[in-house]
Amino acid sequence: MRDLAMGKTRFGDFSQSPERIPTNVLTDRLLRLEEFGLIEKSPYQEHPIRYDYAVTQKGAELLPVLQAVCKWANKHLPGTWKTPDKFLSLKPSDLTVKKANQ
Repeated sequence: MRDLAMGKTRFGDFSQSPERIPTNVLTDRLLRLEEFGLIEKSPYQEHPIRYDYAVTQKGAELLPVLQAVCKWANKHLPGTWKTPDKFLSLKPSDLTVKKANQ
């Protein structure tokens, strides 16, 4: 969700994040975020099929919660990756939200 808020939209973009998440775990997380209605995917390429991901309104409304968790972790967990100020200053209305059936 953080990466989507910061403008990443494709699997390859997410796999380059600082956490270096294994691709099978990333695939599972994207599926779960979609199942929960926090993101939607749309194909940008057919052969092989590849997707762009976008935040839904429901996902955008989660932003303040994610920012609070990041602030807490940066304050209380030494060595935690420093959350970019750009992410912490975003508002849900700043996100490009995927409209239903768009």
